[in-house]
Amino acid sequence: MTGRIEAVIFDWAGTTVDYGCFAPVEAFRQAFREVGIDPTAEELRGPMGLSKRQHVQKMFEMPRIAACFEKAQGRPWQNEDADGVYRRSEALILRLLPDFAQPLPHVREAVQALRAQGVKIGSTTGYNDEMMRVVVPAAEAAGYRPDCWFSSDSTGGIGRPYPYMVFRALEKLGVSSVRAAVKVGDTAADIREGRNAGLVTVGLIEGSSLMGLSQAEYEALPEDVRQKEISRVRRAYADCGADHVLLNLSSLPALLDELGYTAR
Repeated sequence: MTGRIEAVIFDWAGTTVDYGCFAPVEAFRQAFREVGIDPTAEELRGPMGLSKRQHVQKMFEMPRIAACFEKAQGRPWQNEDADGVYRRSEALILRLLPDFAQPLPHVREAVQALRAQGVKIGSTTGYNDEMMRVVVPAAEAAGYRPDCWFSSDSTGGIGRPYPYMVFRALEKLGVSSVRAAVKVGDTAADIREGRNAGLVTVGLIEGSSLMGLSQAEYEALPEDVRQKEISRVRRAYADCGADHVLLNLSSLPALLDELGYTAR
């Protein structure tokens, strides 16, 4: 497949900022603990990439989470309970975000290289607009800002894996075809969003929610363990249909060039 790529649509936490995607994880952990549930890392990260309200709903629908709530509260959970946990997690995320907006390694350099090739930079996110009004200026102060971003607040509350946020970004950027854009993310929901929009999809390994490690934890892994973790994340991306998987964003400009996508 050849042609000119016009835009790359990035995710936020775990892709361009917040190595390991820890701001939402910590907020969900604290919010669920307040109703008597201690979620596992797998439960916390499983729905990552969805809108934050959808994320909470998916967690409550997990059999173990539902059973823990009923044991702690003496009744089955209801939508009002999910609403309450979401509201608490939202307040926690807003408080945490300024400290989790640092760009991941290679983000600034990759974006600079893409823009030099004539590629526009868009973004979709599981954060809502209020959260983005915190994280966008914080990330910009640290050297990263996309040309546009969209949350599910702009699409009637319908987030990933539906493609509507991507379509809004493509429209805003004036992209001529879905085949002229690439979606880059760090979760299964990101990949499904990109595939549903008809874009080429790219999953990132280092710093991803699927990896689920801080930079210090990742760099401290023995080499054999690190390679096993890299292989595990590659398989997860393969299972959700990613077209390409990169160790980090330093390889993205070269990938697009090798595929014949970039501007000439």
